[in-house]
Order: sequence, then structure tokens, then C-alpha cells
Amino acid sequence: MTLSPAIDDIVAAHLKYQPADHLVKLHFGGIRMDVHTNSAVLEDKLLDYFRDFIGEKGEPIIEITAIETAPLNLDFPLTVKKPDPGKTKIKEEYSNLADGRIVRKRLTGMVFVFGGKRNLAIGPCVDNDNQVVNFINNRFIEFLIKGGCLLFHAAGIAWKEKGLAISGFSGAGKSTLALQIMRSGTDFISNDRVMVEMDFHRLNMYGIAKMPRVNPGTVLHNDSLRAVIPNGERAVFEALPPNELWDLEYKYDAFIDECFGPGKFKLSCPMCGLVVLNWKRVDAPCEVHLVDLNERKDLLPAFMKSVGLFFEMDDPAHALDFSEDAYLSLLKGCPVLEITGGVDFEAAASACLDFLENQCG
Repeated sequence: MTLSPAIDDIVAAHLKYQPADHLVKLHFGGIRMDVHTNSAVLEDKLLDYFRDFIGEKGEPIIEITAIETAPLNLDFPLTVKKPDPGKTKIKEEYSNLADGRIVRKRLTGMVFVFGGKRNLAIGPCVDNDNQVVNFINNRFIEFLIKGGCLLFHAAGIAWKEKGLAISGFSGAGKSTLALQIMRSGTDFISNDRVMVEMDFHRLNMYGIAKMPRVNPGTVLHNDSLRAVIPNGERAVFEALPPNELWDLEYKYDAFIDECFGPGKFKLSCPMCGLVVLNWKRVDAPCEVHLVDLNERKDLLPAFMKSVGLFFEMDDPAHALDFSEDAYLSLLKGCPVLEITGGVDFEAAASACLDFLENQCG
């Protein structure tokens, strides 16, 4: 007996008694996505969050249903997902179905079912709208990867229609650097994930519609982000020592339109270069070097990214290639800048803009 009928019965019951009659129409880089929900509150939250990406043009390529309800009691075994390297907390458990996958978030009780054209989020969606946002973006990521993209752990900005992917080892500050560069009038492409493809001898990069989540240290050192922290909380952070400030886990959503003006968040552009942050918090100037990734394979882990639990392989017999060789082949001819030495976001931002202006095609 497969699990699918049981899941379908659960879904059918919720749709019968809580019809998803609210609709959010999204446009992600020319891809129409429709989100159906039974919650007017969630609809309003999604319309606000995705304010830059609302659109009705074309037919929906991806459809998602989000059902607001109490956490589900699943009466079948789930496999615990091991924490990522360097982490200890178990956050997710899952089961592979005959025609898809189910993932449960252990802390919130949110359940996600996906496979084929079925994409469902079920549980306390309003209280966990960030997880619904992530699920929507994951459906977009999967669509692009199955269309031929490779996934990069990187932020992205664009200057004069030339895109730059900014990667770095854990905690390097790729989002902070991207937002520092934004002060020079660039466009914002993505915060933490970039999908890259080769199209007619040109690299294209695609971002996700997710606002940067920034810590107080990033906000206090970037005047454009001033509105992110309420005035009553700002003084508390300003009194903290610098090292303690940067290590805070507390984060805020930085809406691009509020911080940098309307029309600055775009989800695609030609990719002309890659930056790898390999610096440390030491008292030394930052240094920049053009590198050849074939000679510096030690930098590959800075941007190679596993597709994770929310990617469902259609046909395991025709697995996609996510190997080092696949990334090296994709990036052949793409200029790569390594930034080393001490952390200096202003100097790095200047170097990145110079890199785009003078080194990238």
C-alpha cells in the first residue's frame, strides 16, 4: 500500500471544508505562479511580501495551494533529515511517496507535499508565512534547475545589465556586501540563491523573490537600511561591542523597495562575473585577485549548493549533473574574483564595481 492515497485523502478533506478561494498571482522572471489559499490573512501577507512580483500576464506554469489549519497528525513513519554540516538541530523529517515527497517541519508542524504538478503547504501558514514564502521560491528553483540551471549559494546584483554573483564561505557576508554595493545604484537580483544557465554562449543568472534578512550590524553600517530597525531598538544595538553586534542571530527583513527605491529588485540578467569572499575578521586590508577555478578547486564549496529536500527528481535514471566538473564547465570563461585579507565591505564594494566595469564582458 502506498502513502499517496492517504495524503490525497488528507488534502481532499481540507480542500472540501476549507476551499482555497483566495488567489495571489505572481510573476517571477517571466514565469507565472498562482498561489491559492483559504486564508485572507495569508493572501494579504503574500501580496505585501511579493509586492514587486505581482502580475497576471500569461497562464500559470506553477500552482501552489496553501491551506491554513492546525498542525496535521501524520500516522505514518517519517525519516529525520540529518542537520547540515556544522549544525546540530534537527528541523525536518520527510517521506518519499509513490509520486512525490512530503516534508514536515518539526518545530512548526507545517507540512509540504509536492510531486508532479502538485504543490501543497498545509498547517499554521499565517504564523509561519516565511516557510510558505520559502516553499513558493523552492518551487521556482526546482523549475529552473529542471530547465538546465545549476544552483549557486550566492547573492546577486547587476550594474548596467551586467550581473555579478557574490558567494562566500559560511558567515562571509555575501548579503551584506550585496547591499553595500546597492548604495551605488545597482539592481538587486537575489539574496542567497542564484540559478545559472548557459544560453547561446552567454551565462544567465536568475534570483529568487526573497528579501534579504540582515543582522543589526549590517543595518547600522549601511544608511540605506536605516528604516529596517525600529527607532526604539536601534539604540540597544548601537551600544553593543562590534564583535557581539556582528554575531547576533536576530535578523530583519530588508525590503528592497523601501531601502533603495521601487523597481530595483529584478530576478534575471546576463551573468558576467563571480566573486568569492574568502576573507576573515582580522586587522588587515582586503585584497582582490583574479583566479582560475580549475587551479583553485578549494573555492568551489563556497558556491556549490545541494538542491536539498524540496527538490524532487522526476526520473532517477536520468539524474541531473551537480558535480564539480559541471560547475567548472558552466563557468568556463567567466571571470572570477577572490577577495581575501580582512573584512572591509566598502573596499570590497568598490572592487566589485570596478570588476564589473573593467573585467567583465
